[in-house]
Amino acid sequence: MIKKHKGIRRSGLSSFQVIIISFFGLIMLGTLLLMLPVSSREKCVTPFFDSLFTAVSATCVTGLVVRDTATYWSLFGQAVILLLIQIGGMGVITIGLTVIRASGRKIGLWQRSTMQESISAPKVGGIVRLTGFILKTSVIIELAGAVLMAPVFCRDFGILKGIWYSVFHSISAFCNAGFDLLGVRSPFSSLTSYSNNIYLLSIVMLLIIIGGIGFLVWDDIGTNKFRFKRYNLQSKIVLLTSLILIIVPAVYFFFFEYGNLTIGERIISSLFQSVTTRTAGFNSQDLARMDESGNAIMIVLMLIGGSPGSTAGGMKTVTFAVLFFAAVTVFSRRNDVQCFKRRISEETVRTAGAILFAYLFLFFVSGIIISRIDDLPLLTCLFEAGSAIGTVGLTVGITTKISLISRIILMILMFFGRVGALTLIYAALPSADNNSRLPLEKISVG
Repeated sequence: MIKKHKGIRRSGLSSFQVIIISFFGLIMLGTLLLMLPVSSREKCVTPFFDSLFTAVSATCVTGLVVRDTATYWSLFGQAVILLLIQIGGMGVITIGLTVIRASGRKIGLWQRSTMQESISAPKVGGIVRLTGFILKTSVIIELAGAVLMAPVFCRDFGILKGIWYSVFHSISAFCNAGFDLLGVRSPFSSLTSYSNNIYLLSIVMLLIIIGGIGFLVWDDIGTNKFRFKRYNLQSKIVLLTSLILIIVPAVYFFFFEYGNLTIGERIISSLFQSVTTRTAGFNSQDLARMDESGNAIMIVLMLIGGSPGSTAGGMKTVTFAVLFFAAVTVFSRRNDVQCFKRRISEETVRTAGAILFAYLFLFFVSGIIISRIDDLPLLTCLFEAGSAIGTVGLTVGITTKISLISRIILMILMFFGRVGALTLIYAALPSADNNSRLPLEKISVG
């Protein structure tokens, strides 16, 4: 049996280190391509840090930008960004193994283990089949999304440009990236010009949800169809938690944030805001008009993020659910953490706690540092930090105004949020010796 926390080493590198190096290499390649004069509309060399920020945001499927995607980048630059989104969303390792498989080469245990860590699969067995499933599912869903969007964009921008817009936004939505090309109407406007288009917003929401739920869950659904009782525990937790995290915030947004809209507009805007906040980064309403309580709720949603093995970032829905069930266990004075008549291991609970601590620590420290450096309100900076570490991409308008140091902090947060806390920690720290144990002594907490 392969222990997940150790990984399999080959040529001195663990699977965790390979994942990090792969993402870093893709980011640097994307940066170099975006710096080329052909990548910008003005045919000029884009500054290194602007190109780097864009490449990190695209590869980490975040959506924070310092240059408007539609008005600054040329068609070539937009294609580079879209390719980075696609590879970053499905995973660098997934694409790599697909290429190896297509070339006819044998996929060994080391490659399978790396793929397992990359998509948070529970076991190595069946990982090659799952890789094919991820690729086929992604292509089919993205094509379907593009076809459904085409009538809207072709009507507004013409046939050729409309098709390009449909493909771009379908991939961006499914990969939970939040990049858009609608800055041609108003820079950095996202989907605000379509705030009343229920058809288009519904398609974008569906793509975001499908991508954010995760390939492991869809594979389970494909195997067991609609027989919910046969789903594995993770699929049940993901579906239940995702449903709650969509409905509850939407109810809040409906009653407290969009009172100036009609009932129909309030419903679609509330649902869209609830869906996009956790994972994607599109926005159909002006976020600057939301009050502080609404921003605070959005920060929590951004930190939670999507689900394991999905195109989304964040600390993940399963982490949030496990910690909730652990709290319920303590309150009810039971011995074991339980969910759907199954017991959750202590190691899983400890791991969830460690992930929460890592995310909250980086989130708060980064927000405070950005606030002090750029002399901005703390809540505004925490919103930006939460958006970066959750790989969401929503902003209240400060991304283009903050200093270079603050942008570097955001890039680190985006990378951390996409690659994952445990991947970075396990890659940096050696495995501990678990054969010996120190004497036990009780302490009081709470």
